[in-house]
Amino acid sequence: MFNWGQDIGIDLGTATVIAYVKGKGIVLREPSVVAVDSNTGDVLAVGKEARRMLGRTPGNIVATRPLREGVISNYTVTEKMLKYFINKVCGRFVFAPRIMICIPSRVTEVEKKAVIDAATQAGARKVYLIEEPIAAAIGAGIDISKPCGNMVVDIGGGTTDIAVISLGGSVTSTSLKVAGDKFDEYIIKYIKKKHNIIIGERTAEDLKVNIGCVYPKMQDVEMDIRGRDLIDGLPKTITIHSSEMLEAMIEPALMIVDAVHSVLEKTPPELAADISDRGIYMTGGGCLVDGLDKLLQEKTGINVMIAQDTVSCVALGTGKALDNLDSLK
Repeated sequence: MFNWGQDIGIDLGTATVIAYVKGKGIVLREPSVVAVDSNTGDVLAVGKEARRMLGRTPGNIVATRPLREGVISNYTVTEKMLKYFINKVCGRFVFAPRIMICIPSRVTEVEKKAVIDAATQAGARKVYLIEEPIAAAIGAGIDISKPCGNMVVDIGGGTTDIAVISLGGSVTSTSLKVAGDKFDEYIIKYIKKKHNIIIGERTAEDLKVNIGCVYPKMQDVEMDIRGRDLIDGLPKTITIHSSEMLEAMIEPALMIVDAVHSVLEKTPPELAADISDRGIYMTGGGCLVDGLDKLLQEKTGINVMIAQDTVSCVALGTGKALDNLDSLK
């Protein structure tokens, strides 16, 4: 099956890689996890298969996430992962594809170059970069070319990007390394401190998704989890309530709220007026944490909306941006 030079938009996320192909929509959604044989350096599994191995591997196999906090932490593994995903999307291509990759809004030139190099080595003909909040805004269906202010809060796995966008560019923006993964970290810490039990990242994520909240729930829900008891070292099952999750998760949630507040403080008054009319758009998988929109609305007094298909928003926007390259350049 030959493909004549496709255009691919990739949301290279800390937790998930999502690919969009022109004319086909979202074609790939896989965890950004790679399992490598530490003796030979060979890639054993990528994506869903590798995620199942997290925390469950023997000594010679290492299951890692090559992206940490939105940037490449392991260059060679990222390149191999990209190559795998590009081949999976394109099949055998005659012309290498053009690829647009989104990056957090505050990355350094070195980090940008690492992304471009990794994608080029993985087989891209031309690589374009787009800032995450701008891609998220396009994906959420906001017309960013008009001279009016839109605020986007994109909460991913590794970073939260907050930007005020007008006339196709970001006026004020910030990127903080507090997002989905940070909630998991705080949950692990809280359960260790309160219950003397150590749990893994996957259990913490299950807790966050099923009963996690950052705003008081109408009724308290509970969930049983298993972990290792710190006192006798044996496996133990305990029941956790959503009220405890609120205690565990409120701190990182308030860091995100503070960051939104500081971006609003730096926003020019005309644009700030637009935002109070139009509201704040939330995108990214991290904004699905129960009650985060309510908390942000209460603290800022501005209407908060969660975009449709929040998880794919950035990838959709990246793909749409590729269609309109000339106007964005």
